[in-house]
Amino acid sequence: MEDGIAKIGTYKYEDGTRYFGDWNNRGLKSGAGSLLLPDGARYDGSFQNGLCSGLGIFVFPDGAKYEGEFMQGWFHGHGIFWRSDGMKYEGEFRGGRIWGLGKIYMSKNIFNNTFSDRIFFIPKNMDFLVLLIIVLL
Repeated sequence: MEDGIAKIGTYKYEDGTRYFGDWNNRGLKSGAGSLLLPDGARYDGSFQNGLCSGLGIFVFPDGAKYEGEFMQGWFHGHGIFWRSDGMKYEGEFRGGRIWGLGKIYMSKNIFNNTFSDRIFFIPKNMDFLVLLIIVLL
C-alpha cells in the first residue's frame, strides 16, 4: 500500500484537538496540514507518519513561536524561536533542544555560542543575559 496523500479533510479528536490537512492511506496525517490544540497552541506545516516533520511553524498559547525544521515531532535542524518577551534564538536544534551553532538576541545584545546538551535559562524582562547552565547526565 502506498503512503501518498489519499485525501484532504478535517478531524476533531476527543480532547478537542482539531486537524485540517492531508491524510495518507493508513489514516495518518501526511503532507501539509494545520493542528490546533485545545490550549490554543497551533502547528502549521508538514506532517509525515502522523508527526510534524519537515518545515513548519508552532505557535504556543503565550505567543512564543518556533519556525523551522521538524523531525518526528521535534524541533530538529535549523530554526528560529521567539519567546513572548522578545528574546530570540536562531540556530540549530536537535531532538527538541538547542544544539549546535546559534545566536541569542535580547534587547540590543547578540550572543553567539555553540550549544550542546544543556539547558540555558534566560530570565524574562532583563536587558542583559544571564545563563544558568545545567549539565544533563
